[in-house]
Amino acid sequence: MDPLFLLLHTGVMAGVTYLVRMLPLVVFRKKINNVFIRSFLYYMPFAVLAAMTIPAIFDSTASVWSAAAGLVIALVLAFFERSLLTVAICACCGVFVTEAVLRLIG
Repeated sequence: MDPLFLLLHTGVMAGVTYLVRMLPLVVFRKKINNVFIRSFLYYMPFAVLAAMTIPAIFDSTASVWSAAAGLVIALVLAFFERSLLTVAICACCGVFVTEAVLRLIG
């Protein structure tokens, strides 16, 4: 690979990343008072995290059923405000048990 090509692309990626992080600080200097925009900005990280995580959950197991079981267990435990470690361990155990039962059945 040509070093100039690599440096150029790395510079462009660094510039785009810097602009995305710096622009809100420059553009929005005063407090945002619009309720709609404030609620949109509040919920945006949760929506992006869900959009990135949920497809990965269903692609990471051997069966859609075990993935769904792990997701349901994680959602229920998160709803009852259990710790992140507890949610992760219980969801993994739920997937493991579901996979074992599916192997026995089929």
